[in-house]
Amino acid sequence: MIAQAKGKYVRVSPMRARQVVDLIRGKDVPSSLAILTHLNKGCSKTINKILGSAVSNAKQKGLSEEQLFVSKITANQGSVWKRYRAASFGRAMKIQKKTTHIIIELDLITK
Repeated sequence: MIAQAKGKYVRVSPMRARQVVDLIRGKDVPSSLAILTHLNKGCSKTINKILGSAVSNAKQKGLSEEQLFVSKITANQGSVWKRYRAASFGRAMKIQKKTTHIIIELDLITK
């Protein structure tokens, strides 16, 4: 692991975040950024920001984007915000707003 970035309590469900995360796992950083830029999913912008943060952390160590690839990326379930909505006959229906913890680790490309 050369650089790491975390996004905690991201307001997207883990299942939807995993769809995007699986697309860029194991790819190099420039192609991962291109995929996230052109992807039509709601959480792709957030994951793009977290990946940009990891790249910035690697640049602080003197590395460039072309030398890095996404070695490990996870989208784990965070806490669930519990809300209630009014229903018929005076009842209340539960709404669960799920959050996600996204962790990105970058490593050097070995040739």
